[in-house]
Amino acid sequence: MDADALTTTAAERAEELPGAELTNPFGPEWDVYKVRGRVFLLLPLDGTGRVTVKSHPDDAVALRETFADILPGYHMNKKHWISLRPGPSLEPGLVTELVTESYLLVVEKLPRAQRPVDPELFARPTPEIPPVPDPAGS
Repeated sequence: MDADALTTTAAERAEELPGAELTNPFGPEWDVYKVRGRVFLLLPLDGTGRVTVKSHPDDAVALRETFADILPGYHMNKKHWISLRPGPSLEPGLVTELVTESYLLVVEKLPRAQRPVDPELFARPTPEIPPVPDPAGS
């Protein structure tokens, strides 16, 4: 993915998430997406195309080992954050999944009354329902 595709994919997914809001607490050079005041996505507007998201520590290690374009979180806690940089190892589906997972990690730490979604149910694939047999047998 190139820089534009990476940042656009991440921002579009963030905007779809319930309760997500775009803020600029670090000035106009950064787009920061939050849910209920807590950060889950950082996008520097410096042209690098870097995307920083929260990640479970075990997942962060595995992702960095698997994908050349996933690095420790830029200017963040390296254990809990990862940065995605433009490159051939990233696909739009993976970026969307990582933004969603970052959002859910933040939501699950919120008090239940403040959660915009139930993190146990949100974004889970729905089970495939088998077709109902035709009673007429046709």
